Amino acid sequence: MRRATRFLSVLLAGLALLAVAGYFLLAQTTRQWFDADLALRSQLAVSSARQSLENNWGADRARLTETLADITRDERIMGAAACSIRGELLAATDSYPAEFSCRSVLERMGRAVPLGTLSWSMTPELPSGSVHLSVTLIGEAAQPIGAVVLVHDLSYLNRREETTRNLLILAFFILSVGASLVTLIAARLAWKGWTIELQRALKGDATTEFQPLVRDVRALAERLASEREREARGGLWSPERLRSTLTQYLQGERVVILANREPYIHEKTADGIKVLHPASGLVTALEPVMRACSGVWGAHGSGSADRETVDSHDRVLVPPGEESYSVRRVWLKEDEENGYYYGFSNEGLWPLCHVAHARPIFRAEDYEHYVAVNRKFANAVCEEVDSDDPIVLVQDYHFALAPKMIRERLPRATIITFWHIPWPNAERIGICPWRDELISGLLGSSILGFHTQQHCNNFIDSVDAFMESRIDRESNAVIQGARRTIVRPYPISIEWPVHWLTKVPPVAESRRLVRKELGLADDALLGVGIDRLDYTKGIEERLAAVDELLTRHPEFRGKFTFIQLAAPSRTKIPRYRELNERVEAVAAEINSKWSSGNYRPIVLLKSHHEPMAVFQYYRAAEFCYVSSLHDGMNLVAKEFVAARDDERGVLVLSEFTGAARDLTEALIVNPYDLRQASDAIAAALRMPVEEQKERMRSMRRLVSEFNVYRWAGRMLVDAAELRRKERMSGRLGVTGATTRSEAA
Repeated sequence: MRRATRFLSVLLAGLALLAVAGYFLLAQTTRQWFDADLALRSQLAVSSARQSLENNWGADRARLTETLADITRDERIMGAAACSIRGELLAATDSYPAEFSCRSVLERMGRAVPLGTLSWSMTPELPSGSVHLSVTLIGEAAQPIGAVVLVHDLSYLNRREETTRNLLILAFFILSVGASLVTLIAARLAWKGWTIELQRALKGDATTEFQPLVRDVRALAERLASEREREARGGLWSPERLRSTLTQYLQGERVVILANREPYIHEKTADGIKVLHPASGLVTALEPVMRACSGVWGAHGSGSADRETVDSHDRVLVPPGEESYSVRRVWLKEDEENGYYYGFSNEGLWPLCHVAHARPIFRAEDYEHYVAVNRKFANAVCEEVDSDDPIVLVQDYHFALAPKMIRERLPRATIITFWHIPWPNAERIGICPWRDELISGLLGSSILGFHTQQHCNNFIDSVDAFMESRIDRESNAVIQGARRTIVRPYPISIEWPVHWLTKVPPVAESRRLVRKELGLADDALLGVGIDRLDYTKGIEERLAAVDELLTRHPEFRGKFTFIQLAAPSRTKIPRYRELNERVEAVAAEINSKWSSGNYRPIVLLKSHHEPMAVFQYYRAAEFCYVSSLHDGMNLVAKEFVAARDDERGVLVLSEFTGAARDLTEALIVNPYDLRQASDAIAAALRMPVEEQKERMRSMRRLVSEFNVYRWAGRMLVDAAELRRKERMSGRLGVTGATTRSEAA
């Protein structure tokens, strides 16, 4: 007992010292945040009035003073002044402090920052207290015509620090008075409770095994991060903000996308031509971006009625009824599709890049088709651009050679390539006989994006192993001659809010409709999986986990049904046909083992489902299980989170997905470990409502903020910054650059 008392006494003293140190660190960090925030506010304030300032700079001092007065309407800005580049005062507001003369401020800026810097700030002391001083140059960086000086009052910050300090002193006083009581009570109770929890954790209790140990800390960090981002960047990313970003940074240029899969497929049916939405994570992510930005989507025309619905230039406006962008369809012969798509892309590159224990198959004739089809699509892109320095987004492993081919015809183009699947390590990519050609083709990009930093590292290591180039690891860039390719992680996401959800019934109604459609009991517990029939998705392991659940947790027999929506995929490839047969056999075996009367534990729906039907199943289920054996991101996990506006439901998520790095409040499992996976399913079915809401609320906040518009916006802003730097260095404006028509 005495040892426990002494231990807790020392612990409380140590916490007090840490709290004091934490206060000073917090005060310093807070001051730095405020300084950065004020510097950004100053730049935004001057930028919003830049046109008026430049128009009246040397002509109308009265109007110039009025503009400065408008800038200082913010109550925290003490004063503003306009200074000539020689240090003369042109205009100032009445409250501008006399201590900061134009000449002294500009001399101080010249000593502090390098030539060409557009803005500068500092925090000096006045007799009346601290202020924040910022200077923003007006005019071109090379030949500014003057500067605007803003002075912010920081007295409110001092008052906040004083209030925090007083509260902290009061808290320490209360803590010291109650320390003896806390020590005695904690000695008797806390140790006992802590020991019990430790024993439960060591035993692997299902209620604690999947609980995030740092959930509260993570929630706080996310909240602070989101608040700071909203302040600095203007709120959540949305279609409107993406359009605004395109207008602001890229003068509203349209975007040309190159992807194998088209967003809308026209098929002939007995009732006429029907429009289908393919089961594709790429389409799920990119289609909202195109609706927001407009432009052209180049893709393989694969529908039976695709040729009948295009114009004379092989284009069709989509979405039907909205017509916000166009699809340029490229036609492939059967041998081209077999070699380029089924052969090299999906029997070679797909298993090469996924660690799912499938041996890649490489054939020379398949690669020849891959080269020819990449050339065909690259030519189609070049026909669709409307300038010689367009913005082109090349998508996925089907077009590894296209960036370099487009670069040959459009040397000034800004090419953003996004690789939607994992990039393997250098040793594994070395298996491919045409590894050098693939890497060289991708290095034709201006920006090369992957889902995770690990995939970026793997690509750079591959370049280092097989290519002659200079690698800038500090900025994650590869330099070949005068061409620099930036390699960055851009975790992909989905639109927020999902527009399909406006047409999907609420959770209770969706659950009732699904149970009725499948002939299930009114109180049946439902789990759901949504996938293409692909061996990387772990569908066999998922169904085996359901079998393990019913074996080890008999209370769910007769009550729980798992619904697997499996869209047939790549059925021309033998491995996929074999997978189709195995999944059917596994489902039949489990059903024969556990079925009784009308009850069946597995419902396998092997057909294409439109998005509204998919989201209805998301809403009907108690949980969604994503069991991918290896995945770049996996948007099914994020779709399930977006669908659950009731803040209920549990996500069981494979640790081998990119999404597991984002959605840490899911129950993260190793899909190969059937016992762990079955325990996670049991935990999901038993999880209290409050815990479901806590986890789902956190995941929904993350998916809403890090949505697909942010993904696209980050790439486009990086592209704009790259274009600006290249123009300044003369690479885009060099005399005699090959024009599009000359290159063609």
